[in-house]
Amino acid sequence: MKTRITELFGIERPIIQGGMHYVGFAELAAAVSNAGGLGIITALTQPSPARLAAEIAKAHTMTSKPFGVNLTFLPAVNSPDYPGYIDAIIEGGVKIVETAGNNPQKWMPRLKENGIKVIHKCTAVRHALKAESIGCDAVSVDGFECGGHPGEDDVPNMILLPRAAEELSIPFVASGGMADGRSLVAALALGAEGMNMGTRFIATKEAPVHQNVKDAIVKASELDTRLIMRSLRNTERVLA
Repeated sequence: MKTRITELFGIERPIIQGGMHYVGFAELAAAVSNAGGLGIITALTQPSPARLAAEIAKAHTMTSKPFGVNLTFLPAVNSPDYPGYIDAIIEGGVKIVETAGNNPQKWMPRLKENGIKVIHKCTAVRHALKAESIGCDAVSVDGFECGGHPGEDDVPNMILLPRAAEELSIPFVASGGMADGRSLVAALALGAEGMNMGTRFIATKEAPVHQNVKDAIVKASELDTRLIMRSLRNTERVLA
């Protein structure tokens, strides 16, 4: 299957494994890439840039296909060593970065001058347009269905994806509630050029997660998630 996303990232199938803390290690990223998608290593799961460099090197021994690194920019009193993590990405030969959290504009020149393609995660069309304006190559449009942080607008993909298709010039993938081939077909029909799938990959053998958690995810129904931290405007969707 060819879309602008497969062409942009040099992959066979327009499926991206979303960055997930304590899940996105070399084993899972390499498995997804070897299957034709785009595997993602989560940078901030690694406690230091040196450890990220080692994880990237490990992934290179497990796949010759493209994979990326997720780098989430968070407000903090003591910020992570973002310059160091970016150096590890560049020196490790990674050419795709998934950014999330705060606006990545500060870091774009360093990434772009090293030939890195950037896909930014967004929960609103206005954020996606901003990402496009600062030079992101693609965006992941995250509907209210998504696990983790769905933003504060509460707009589901049936509405959000067509709006993104109307406004954006750069390609985008759909994220939130993606689980199988039907999800991909629906995403394409709504204007996306691929999908970003996170939670579903937790249930794979390559994910370093306890089997009880994997079983709970597989058995869960549409009623088994909850929204927490809404009053703090840091909403998170979790498995109940």
